[in-house]
Amino acid sequence: MPSVAAPASLASAQWRERERAHAERADRMTAGRRARVARGETHPVDDFLYTYYSYRPSLLRRWHPGADVVLEDAADRLAQRWYRPGPVPDTAMVDDTAFRAEKGPLIEAVRRILRATAGRAGSFGCFGLHEWAMAYRAADVRHDVPLRLGHEGTDAVVEAHDLRCTHVDAFRFFTPDAIPRNRETLRREDQVRTEQPGCLHAGMDLYKRAVKLGPLVPGELLLDAFALARDIRELDMRASPYDLRAWGLDPVAIETVEGKAEYVRHQRGFAERGAAVRQRLLAVV
Repeated sequence: MPSVAAPASLASAQWRERERAHAERADRMTAGRRARVARGETHPVDDFLYTYYSYRPSLLRRWHPGADVVLEDAADRLAQRWYRPGPVPDTAMVDDTAFRAEKGPLIEAVRRILRATAGRAGSFGCFGLHEWAMAYRAADVRHDVPLRLGHEGTDAVVEAHDLRCTHVDAFRFFTPDAIPRNRETLRREDQVRTEQPGCLHAGMDLYKRAVKLGPLVPGELLLDAFALARDIRELDMRASPYDLRAWGLDPVAIETVEGKAEYVRHQRGFAERGAAVRQRLLAVV
């Protein structure tokens, strides 16, 4: 019979130090959001990850070791959901069997889209025009931020380009006039077929998928996915039609040759980072 590897074991001092470092890192990442909420303020870029995905900063503070890790001197963990006693007294570990049993369809859906995206070549010719398509011929735009080129200039950029969006959750916000300009009409049921690793939103969604996998995901991987999503969103908005210089963000002018080159350079870097996070999530599922 094939041998089964024993679960890894973390001494109390080891895992509690990892838990402490995780909480401190999460607090640094979410400090701006928490301060703005206390003051009743908003930020057009940084707040997106909290409003669009609807996950509170407190979620990021929760550290899990991942599956098949025994925590020593961890009886207090047994009061938390999705934990079970370890192989010896006063130990605990993630109850991955119960989690997989209850969340099986969700885990399978995550696995399918991660694997399909990982096995597909990246496309780098969209130039972030999804945000422009969301403002195309629109009297009201999605963000309370001035348009860098005005309404007519924004519309002209859309009309001068071939829309190649591959992400259904970006496409669903296209204005009615922009929808037929896209190379393909994207549908939810086709997402596994159309998702590709060069897409900025596919990279951002790795954070959402990490959250959905709950305690199976080590805390460090969750925060890496969040950091990637935050960095991607900044590029996403810098390349958008909105003027964010009042928030200290210079535009990536994708309507120019130089801006397109800058966008693709960043896009390829994020695709590489996303590939690494995606493979780590695939290892989890």
